[in-house]
Amino acid sequence: MAPAGAKRNILERLDAGEIVIGDGGFVFALEKRGYVKAGPWTPEAAAEHPEAVRQLHREFLRSGSNVMQTFTFYASDDKLENRGNAQRFTGAQINEAACDLAREVANEGDAMVAGGVSQTPSYLSCKSEAEVKGIFKRQLNVFVKKNVDFMIAEYFEHVEEAEWAVQVLKTSGKPVCASLCIGPDGDLNGVSPGDCAVRLVKAGANIVGINCHFDPMICVKTVKMMKEGVERAGLKAHYMVQPLAYHTPDCNCQGFIDLPEFPFGLEPRILTRWDMHKYAREAFNVGIRFIGGCCGFEPYHIRAVAEELATERGYLPAASVKHGNWGAGLEMHTKPWVRARARRDYWEKLKPASGRPKCPAMSTPDSWGVTKGHADLMQHKEATSLDELKPLFEKAKC
Repeated sequence: MAPAGAKRNILERLDAGEIVIGDGGFVFALEKRGYVKAGPWTPEAAAEHPEAVRQLHREFLRSGSNVMQTFTFYASDDKLENRGNAQRFTGAQINEAACDLAREVANEGDAMVAGGVSQTPSYLSCKSEAEVKGIFKRQLNVFVKKNVDFMIAEYFEHVEEAEWAVQVLKTSGKPVCASLCIGPDGDLNGVSPGDCAVRLVKAGANIVGINCHFDPMICVKTVKMMKEGVERAGLKAHYMVQPLAYHTPDCNCQGFIDLPEFPFGLEPRILTRWDMHKYAREAFNVGIRFIGGCCGFEPYHIRAVAEELATERGYLPAASVKHGNWGAGLEMHTKPWVRARARRDYWEKLKPASGRPKCPAMSTPDSWGVTKGHADLMQHKEATSLDELKPLFEKAKC
């Protein structure tokens, strides 16, 4: 169970040296459960199937999460109506429903509610700063109305757009986190992780870091680079990391979306719970104190993070009641060779097999090299036509 006492805000917790554990990747988890459509990745489920979103929040809370992030990823109206996506709910309706669900579950434990915004099709289509900021402001209005505890600007490939988001979110007076979906090579314009972090702190972010696109160790490495940049600049910040739950050693600068397995063939790359122990320890050792997950993370992954850091946090998550430390529950198995696996050194040394004899260890990522302003990235409301798809299919054969 969580420690008793009134809830403190995220900056109070981090200033006191506490570890804050985030949740996981809602769009991927709910897509697998049949509540989100891959492609648009939009969060209508918050309004359309609130029971599914509520249950996932509860599973992450039980597994050790201190943050219930609103299921508002890609919930801006320009994204909801992009490329023929049927807009059954407005961004405001989705955002309000998501806030209510996150607050309901957060109140069941020691968790805070974080309102989230993410990159926009409008930025990719070279809309003006004022237009893009207007999109963030409309989302922020809902978060202020619902009195979320803090804000997260996440999943930004370009630091400029993230700066704009932070500047808008900062007007709420609430703590602001900013996480980019970049790797050690920097954003898609080549701005280094250290310089990105400095720009975000100067824009007003209290917490900076990385989410999505890359595996835990790559993300931790990138946050370390951000931390070094902030310290060189004589600035102060807290740090966060919410990576993929997929191994991505073969990714290029755009991360897992360039892998040929994205998004429907990624399962062989999933990290085990024991991999998550290593991730949590590495993140803690480099000074990151807001540690969570993104796409691919399920509640058992977060439980592993919480269990690895249980000594530092002073307690285990509720879900650990159903999980023996380092496989200790296997002591009760009927088969002796399985009982023999009830030990830490077995799981730490395990090299999992894929069971796929003809599959390569790594893939060759797509490397189309397009980003903001390129004709292929111009977005529109109309559904993608066959005439638009044909040249893409041909290019993919090359």
